[in-house]
Amino acid sequence: MVLPIIQFREKDLTEVSTLKDLFGLASNEHDLSMAKYSRLPKKKENEKVKTDVVKEVAAARRKQHLSSLQYYCALNALQYRKRVAMMEPMIGFAHGQINFFKKGAEMFSQNMNSFLSSVADMVQSIQVELEAEAEKMRVSQQDLLSVDESVYAPDSDVAAPQINRNLIQKAGYLNLRSKTGLVTTTWERLYFFTQGGNLMCQPRGAVAGGLIQDLDNCSVMAVDCEDRRYCFQITTPNGKSGIILQAESRKENEEWICAINNISRQIYLTDNPEAVAIKLNQTALQAVTPITSFGKKQESSCPSQNLRNLELENDKIAPKAAVHVLDADELIAPGTPIQFDIVLPATEFLDQNRGSRRTNPFGETEDETFPEAEDSLLQQMFVVRFLGSMAVRTDTSREVIYEAMRQVLAARAIHNIFRTTESHLMVTSRTLRLIDPQTQVTRANFELTSVMQFAAHQENKRLVGFVVRTPESTGGEALSTYVFESNSEGEKICYAISLGKEIIEVQKDPEALAQLMLSIPLTNDGKYVLLNEQADDSDGSPSENRGAESEA
Repeated sequence: MVLPIIQFREKDLTEVSTLKDLFGLASNEHDLSMAKYSRLPKKKENEKVKTDVVKEVAAARRKQHLSSLQYYCALNALQYRKRVAMMEPMIGFAHGQINFFKKGAEMFSQNMNSFLSSVADMVQSIQVELEAEAEKMRVSQQDLLSVDESVYAPDSDVAAPQINRNLIQKAGYLNLRSKTGLVTTTWERLYFFTQGGNLMCQPRGAVAGGLIQDLDNCSVMAVDCEDRRYCFQITTPNGKSGIILQAESRKENEEWICAINNISRQIYLTDNPEAVAIKLNQTALQAVTPITSFGKKQESSCPSQNLRNLELENDKIAPKAAVHVLDADELIAPGTPIQFDIVLPATEFLDQNRGSRRTNPFGETEDETFPEAEDSLLQQMFVVRFLGSMAVRTDTSREVIYEAMRQVLAARAIHNIFRTTESHLMVTSRTLRLIDPQTQVTRANFELTSVMQFAAHQENKRLVGFVVRTPESTGGEALSTYVFESNSEGEKICYAISLGKEIIEVQKDPEALAQLMLSIPLTNDGKYVLLNEQADDSDGSPSENRGAESEA
């Protein structure tokens, strides 16, 4: 009766424990080989060393795969042997009772024999199931081991990897860069996974994962770090450098970047995040295909243009016929290049503003470059990030701004361009100025009279754009659309621009100007309030160069 249990404990359990230890050793060898592969240099690449390391990784993975299959088969077989080990003692006990209690055996023999026969049939059926399952596992094991060894090599599909850009969650092993001193760093291979808007990390042997980085409103980009391949960096919303991670292949690297970018847009908070991610990806793919017809937008009027400005324009312009719906080719020429950097670097624009002026050795500042800001009736500061600009064909419709937004965002998604330049957008009654928040140098300056169209995105309220008409050296005029992402609503920027253009119109009539100023409420300290809410930064901290109020 006790013998089957002893055999099960000493033989079957010992075999499973041994296979578990072998699987652990194979896993450790695989980790060592992957660490050696991750340290391969990208610039000074040695083909012989790389080939040896790749073969070592493939052999380690094959060994790990074989040991895991053996361990898996032993665990499945153990479930059947456990049931047999529990039933055989019952049969032995029953036989012992029959032999021991001879008296009354005839009375109970018939019922007992039927019970024993049913138990024996059950044991036999379990044995048949065990053999069938073992045969099926052997066939599966042979099929898995018969594949080409190239599938075990890291980055095996580097030529044309199948990249899924619609991911809203991702999990896998990455190398985490950590500083151990002033100039020394270490790389640790850990298991990472996303949960909601958080990036989690679970070390080996840990029961649960821990929070590494909040991914909401963060940015991610591929970087070159310590001559390692497939590295990317996650940057916090306030612009501080975050963590640097390394993937093992190009496919994993791009999928991690796309997944983190989708999560940073807070797609996971929507009702159907998978559909939203697919829609964004399809929009990115459509950006490289010319559109034959441009669909009509919503019939409702956009609040980007101020109602009072529209009334003034309607009084001056005669009624027009039915509006012609422009095609995408009529709005923007196919193949128009997109500029993702800021209009002018701060140092270059500063040199242009200086011109031939003499440098004051007594510390004269550049604040006199734009003296109109001191006596302007309107001063409104917004924190924006430049997304891109491109030349357009027309400025008669706001549809050109929506099409430019679509193409800029789609191009950024296709080329994995997630880095943006943060600036302060100063809206006055005369100009639009882009100011460097660090040096307070004006990066670009647009006359408000040259801004022909401006609008906020109908769905993403933080996107805003405007069309500027600038003269060319040939005597003609060029039209360009600039697209920005604001920390506040884009409608606030549109309202400020609309109010500035109204001030320009009514400055010709002092009475109309006084009426306009009286229509804007005042605060306790005598300032004109433009909006109900201040244009705060993303972190909510005050800034000396921004506000939601204008001074007159």
